[in-house]
Amino acid sequence: MFRVVAAQFVTSVAVAAGAWLIGGSRAALSSLLGGAACAIPNGLFALNLARLTRRSQARPGSYGRGSATAYALWLLAGEFVKVVLTIGLLALIAWAYKDVVWLALIVAVIAVLLMQAAALAWR
Repeated sequence: MFRVVAAQFVTSVAVAAGAWLIGGSRAALSSLLGGAACAIPNGLFALNLARLTRRSQARPGSYGRGSATAYALWLLAGEFVKVVLTIGLLALIAWAYKDVVWLALIVAVIAVLLMQAAALAWR
């Protein structure tokens, strides 16, 4: 999972380099911020998933009765938090950075999210 997050950060930097060549420094910063708004919550989700996996391996049955159900609920809650953080970070960017180049930001968001699927499929 951490390789996927690393690939997302690399993709964000690559898209920002392209945005810088095409649109200048404002476009590059917008692209970096958009990529980070998606990659950072994914990194936090990966950390949480690793913690849950270590916990379940260290103490089998540590989730009590119905441990598979509890693990699935933790996974679902983590996904929910990831989506809320991503939306929150994008809203914060829109509110705090008045010179956003929207096309660069949206392209970076799309590229980073597609990299998640591509990295998982490439495995």
